Amino acid sequence: LATVARLCVQGDSLTILQAPEYVSFQKGDWPISGEKIPDMVALTMGFSVQEDLSWPGLRAGPLFQRPRANVLVVVRGVDSLALPESVASYPLENPVPFTLDSVAETVHTLFAEDTPVVLQLAPSEERLYMLGKANAVFEDLPVTLQQIRARLSQDGSVLASLPLNSLSRNAEADLLFLSEVQVLHDITALLQRHRHLAKDHSPDLYSLELSGLEELGRRYGQDSSQYQDATAILANVLQKFGEDLFGLYGDSAVVEVVTVKNFEVPHTRKSRSILESKQISNPGSPYNLAYKYNFEYAVIFNIVLWLMIILALAVIVISYNLWNMDPGYDSIIYRMTNQKIRLD
Repeated sequence: LATVARLCVQGDSLTILQAPEYVSFQKGDWPISGEKIPDMVALTMGFSVQEDLSWPGLRAGPLFQRPRANVLVVVRGVDSLALPESVASYPLENPVPFTLDSVAETVHTLFAEDTPVVLQLAPSEERLYMLGKANAVFEDLPVTLQQIRARLSQDGSVLASLPLNSLSRNAEADLLFLSEVQVLHDITALLQRHRHLAKDHSPDLYSLELSGLEELGRRYGQDSSQYQDATAILANVLQKFGEDLFGLYGDSAVVEVVTVKNFEVPHTRKSRSILESKQISNPGSPYNLAYKYNFEYAVIFNIVLWLMIILALAVIVISYNLWNMDPGYDSIIYRMTNQKIRLD
């Protein structure tokens, strides 16, 4: 079995920690734009993208061997994390906010009958979108901050196993960070209960956004002991999180950790769930938006086009033959009538 691919964007860089043989990353100093990360994720999963990714860091892999899951974790407010030695590293340009909505829509469209797991979660914003089997698997996942904080006081909480050091269980910013760590732990626990999800033929997609470190940096400063302790804790938690998913999906998963200290357009991100795609194609939309593009449009267009051409040619040929038909020779009705007249 191949090993899991773990991708980490540390500060303004993209670092490849481990990659399976069929997801080949080349060593080099090739920069990649932050807005191209969704395209890179789509290509690693074997999907096509609208525009070619002119980035030599990722080579084309085999067509029939692709990961069964992709997990993207966005960590805001940190330059880098103390993660293991990497395989390759690339500079990150234009660190703008991005989402995996396009990848999620592709998964949902191509594997609608298999009901893949599509989970998009941002605990700090209490944002949770689920599709497919995720609705049944993660129905017990705490979503709101109040639910997550209540989960911290229950049995099996991460507070019993984490070295909090300078972090407090009562401070607001500290609780936000610990809540996000708890969510990562609960996702792994829920997937362990439903191991059958990792054995189906449809790829799963997870998109998580963590901003606890960013709040700690604002509250205490990035040179504070609270921020440093939280950074060390999160690095260890993400490392274990990736290893657990690696085992659950049978060494066929891609885990990505994006660490961005500051987005170029902070606090202006408007995330959209795939569940809202029908509203965009609504002709009564007040924003006068175009219809949502369907990947089957080209197929349907060709079927309708050539069917119309064939029918048009058939009408022309039939009309021509009818116009030039000799009733005495070509029509059986006139032919029988003529014979009856002759007999009389």
